[in-house]
Amino acid sequence: MAPRKSERIVNLTICLLSARRFLPKSQIREIVEGYAGLSDAAFERTFERDKDELRALGVPVETGHNELLFDDEAGYRIRRDDFEFPPVDFTPDEATALGAAARVWQQASVAEQTVSALAKLRAAGVEPDTHRLAALAPAVTADEPAFEAIWRATLQRRRVSFRYRGGDQDRVIEPWSVTWRKGRWYVLGRDLGRGEPRMFKMSRITSEAVLGDQAGAYQVPEVDLAELARRLEPAGPGRTALVAVRDGHAPLLTRRSRPASTSLALPQGFSAWRVPYATGPELVAEVCAAGAHALVLEPIALRAQVVEQLQAVVDANQPLADHEYSVEHPEVGQ
Repeated sequence: MAPRKSERIVNLTICLLSARRFLPKSQIREIVEGYAGLSDAAFERTFERDKDELRALGVPVETGHNELLFDDEAGYRIRRDDFEFPPVDFTPDEATALGAAARVWQQASVAEQTVSALAKLRAAGVEPDTHRLAALAPAVTADEPAFEAIWRATLQRRRVSFRYRGGDQDRVIEPWSVTWRKGRWYVLGRDLGRGEPRMFKMSRITSEAVLGDQAGAYQVPEVDLAELARRLEPAGPGRTALVAVRDGHAPLLTRRSRPASTSLALPQGFSAWRVPYATGPELVAEVCAAGAHALVLEPIALRAQVVEQLQAVVDANQPLADHEYSVEHPEVGQ
C-alpha cells in the first residue's frame, strides 16, 4: 500500500477497534486521519473501499446500532473477541514473524498516528479501550514501486503483468503470496508463460505492474506456500558468516540461518548462527540494524566493517550528544 493509504487503514482499524460502541460514518469521518478534505462522494467511495479491504484482510468490521428501541444511524466497530486469535501454538518461524511485527509497532511514525487517533476519539466523546490495541500490528513498509499493485493483485486474486530485469517480454503471473526474504520483497505465484510456480524479486521489476480486470480470476492452490517459497528462492553465492545473536532478538538474521557451534566463548545470552549472505554491505547493514544484539564473529573483515559503520553513526551524532558515546559490542573470548 502507499504510505498515505496504509496510515489511513491503520487509523481506521485503531478507531474501530478502540471504540466501545458502534461509530457512525459521520463520526468516523471526523476522527480518522485521511478522510479530512474529501467531498461527500469521495469520502463514501474511500470509506467503502477501506472497509472492504479490511474485511478482505480478515478484519471483522461489524455493522450495527447502539439503540435497540430506536432507529438510530448504523455504525461500525471491530469486536475484540472476533479480531483476536484464539490461543494457538506457533512454529519458530511464526514466532519470529510476530517478534518482527512487535518491533514495527514501536516505530515513532506509527506511535504518533495512534496518539492522534485516540485523542480524536476522546474529543468526539468516545472513550477508547486502549487495551484492545495490543492485538493490532501495522504492516511493514516497502519501497519497491511495484509493491502496491502486486499486493492488491494478490489480495483480489487478479492476474498481473510486468517486465522483469533481463527479459524482453512481459511476465504474466497469478500471484499467490507476497513474502519477505533476506531483506527483500518477493511475489510467489504461477507464471502463465512458463506454466509453473515462480518467485520474483520485486526490486527487479522494471516496469509498471498492470492488473487484470477480473477479480477472483484464479484459486490459490492448497500447498505449503512458505515451503514452496524456500524451494524457489534464488540461490546465493554460498557465502556465510558466523554471527553471535542475543537470544530472542534479530529475527531477520536468525530466520534464514541455522544454529552453529563455535569454540569462541560467547557473551551470556548469545548463540552462534551461520548466516548466508549475498554481499558484504547487505549483511553489515542488517547486523548494524540489530545494534548490540548481534556481532559478526567471522570473517574478521566483515566484523571490522560493522564496527566501522557503527562508529561512523556515533561520530555523526556526536555534536547532538550531551555526553560521550562509544560503540560497545559484547566482548567475545577466544
